[in-house]
Amino acid sequence: MAEVFKGCNLQALFCHRKNIALLACFIALSNLGVQAQTAWPTRAVTIVVPFTPGGGTDVGTRVVAQRLSQLWGQPVLVENRAGAGGNVGLEAVSRAKPDGYTLLTGNVGTQSINPTLYKKLNYNPDTSFTPISLIAELPFAMVVTPSLPVKTPQDLVALSKAQPNLLSYASSGAGGSPHLSMETFKIATGAKIQHVPYKGGSAAITDLMSGNVQVLMVSILETSAYVKAGKLKGLAVTSKSRSPAMPDVPTMVESGITGAESGSWIGFLAPQGTPKEIVDKIAAGVKEVVAMPEVSQQLIGQGAVPMSSTPAQFAELIANDRKRYARIIIENQLTAD
Repeated sequence: MAEVFKGCNLQALFCHRKNIALLACFIALSNLGVQAQTAWPTRAVTIVVPFTPGGGTDVGTRVVAQRLSQLWGQPVLVENRAGAGGNVGLEAVSRAKPDGYTLLTGNVGTQSINPTLYKKLNYNPDTSFTPISLIAELPFAMVVTPSLPVKTPQDLVALSKAQPNLLSYASSGAGGSPHLSMETFKIATGAKIQHVPYKGGSAAITDLMSGNVQVLMVSILETSAYVKAGKLKGLAVTSKSRSPAMPDVPTMVESGITGAESGSWIGFLAPQGTPKEIVDKIAAGVKEVVAMPEVSQQLIGQGAVPMSSTPAQFAELIANDRKRYARIIIENQLTAD
């Protein structure tokens, strides 16, 4: 044995073996890390919808969540945490562990309007969330109670000017995208209609059908079934082209109204600090699910426009819409009060 090691530095040999062992250990730990990342999710994922059940944000989330559950092989639960224009739910998610098991469905109201509309938030809108992907765009429709004697947006404007502030319009809450969309319409047309905020879209629609309020600007996804059933009357849609869910309802531009384009979108976000590998996996899952023909047809049939995005693209959309609505809020001195 002594002959074997003759002329060798035993200390160097032992150090070499030690380095090899350390390298093997490092490789093994790295592989475990990769396996842990790719294994997500290993348990139920909760998506917080910061509004009451039945609204466009809630309905769109549930359509996608069901398919994500099948794709990932784990339950994907939808939890409604409404209040303060969505801020209650956002605060809860901002405090959640950033491990991918608690997500948020945000919309144009929560992510792009509230940061300007509310003077104080219990989370930082710039740093609390990581955008993941869009789910869909939600064009809006102007709908009225069937007994209102108008057939077009122009008729509504004329009636409101003939009887200033006698008509009232509902919204899902002060400062939300339905509220600002209707205010945008009023700015564009000079209509004289009072605002009546509700605690959620479902309550607003119920009172509209009862005739307690006369007008509502809200996502097509939430209203198309009621229009088809004759429980509401559609005057116009705010998108550039007609919606397959309401093919007989013209656009605002077709109705002679310009400058009143509006709408919303919904998308997933995660608490800041969620690992990039998990964020990318969720984004890839959303892209796959939204592209499924049955999911796409379901969303389109309800009035949504299926659409996924990269995290960077979603972040850019949020930032651009924040600038747009900040100008409207500030110039018209709108508040959430």
